[in-house]
Amino acid sequence: MRRYASTVVVLLAAAGILFPSFPVATAAEIVAAPTGVTVPKGYRNWQVVAPSQRDDNDEIRVILGNNIAMKAFRANTLPFPDGTILAKLAWKRVASPEFPKTFIPGVAPRIEFMVKDSKKYAATGGWGFGRFIDGKPAD
Repeated sequence: MRRYASTVVVLLAAAGILFPSFPVATAAEIVAAPTGVTVPKGYRNWQVVAPSQRDDNDEIRVILGNNIAMKAFRANTLPFPDGTILAKLAWKRVASPEFPKTFIPGVAPRIEFMVKDSKKYAATGGWGFGRFIDGKPAD
């Protein structure tokens, strides 16, 4: 039971439900990555595709999908249709003070987006990529 509780805490935390640590930009602060990809409005409400953990850089990550992405996942539709957006949120992994051998999200250093637009991003297989480190666009 204890293992189950710690797993639930980690998954909820990774999804940003317990620790929503990504800042919300105002309209004046919205900046595009070099590819033109911006942080999509409402991405925090998207559904979780999958959580993950990377031991090599002590990170907890979660992939989110917009409604178009989730519909394609459920229908096993490939290639993904235009309008699909996937988000990857990453947090530094820190030890939980409440549960031994359990990690929780700490600082959120980066967020990344993949946007499917076959015409706009034809040179990269129809996908545009945006990376934001500490809220600022990066290559």
